[in-house]
Amino acid sequence: MNRQECKGVLVVGEQKGGRVHPVTYELLSRGRSLADSLDARLACVLLGDGIDNLEEVIYWGADRVYHVKGKILDHFLPGPFTKALVKLIEEEKPEIVVAAATTTGRTVMPLVAARLKTGLTADCTELTIDPAEKILLQTRPAIGGNIMATIKTPASRPQMATVRPKSAKPAPRDPSRQGTIILMEYGEAVLISPERFIEFVKDPTQAVNIQDAEIVVAGGKGLKSAEGFKLVEELADLLGAGVGATRDVVELGWITYAHQIGLSGKTVSPKLYIAVGVSGKIQHLAGMQTSDVIVAINKDPEAQIFKVADFGIVGDAFEVVPEIIGALKQLQASA
Repeated sequence: MNRQECKGVLVVGEQKGGRVHPVTYELLSRGRSLADSLDARLACVLLGDGIDNLEEVIYWGADRVYHVKGKILDHFLPGPFTKALVKLIEEEKPEIVVAAATTTGRTVMPLVAARLKTGLTADCTELTIDPAEKILLQTRPAIGGNIMATIKTPASRPQMATVRPKSAKPAPRDPSRQGTIILMEYGEAVLISPERFIEFVKDPTQAVNIQDAEIVVAGGKGLKSAEGFKLVEELADLLGAGVGATRDVVELGWITYAHQIGLSGKTVSPKLYIAVGVSGKIQHLAGMQTSDVIVAINKDPEAQIFKVADFGIVGDAFEVVPEIIGALKQLQASA
């Protein structure tokens, strides 16, 4: 795509059941910042037939909303999604395209980039505009999370990146903002695909999705065994919380990867984050340090986790957590 023809920023939004997914508002905050730095327009595309409250996308930062309609787009299918996005991008020619590093974004954006013959930087934690070159600076963890690399796409267009969910908070909602909603239909001939949506199968290990949870209880290697990790699960169950884990815990097989928090896992930003037996390696901190309130329980007073904690309990998790569980059960019994 000719660099001189490309202008503006396009955010690839997501919807679930006809409702705009909250990750879209996080992306709009980042997109708004990039568009303002370039003095350009911010657009958002949403795929699916019946999507409610498209005006909200404008209130959260978009100047233009492309609603690509089609029953085949109601549920995520890589083929139709790729075809729709490629067609829109070729028609509208954005300079920058940003999507979330969700299952959808991680699957479809490499396909889109390959079709457009451009680059893609995955799992970014920061996006900025180079003040001199006016190109996108895409920062992401590299070498197992031990360094942060900044990547440029100097020649190809559009510049494309996926961003880790919960790595930034949405900007304030502004109902006075004005924008344009454009309905688009490409038809079956364009979106045709051998793929079909059959059913959604819920992950049985996640009673509460950690990325959506208002409370997350996470356990580290300090819990010593899979049996010890059950303390975290019990506390989370009492609090109606999501269960998180460090990379070490997942690699030891105490819980599945879906619960891993950190540079090589998920990023969470709950109202309350309780870290039990977590040492606080930088890779883990990067995935949870935007939490509103952090409570750490660790018997090592020098543990790194205490440097980001709002409240710290220096003590043996096998003594402290059962006391908390007992107190919560008493409260629930007397309620």
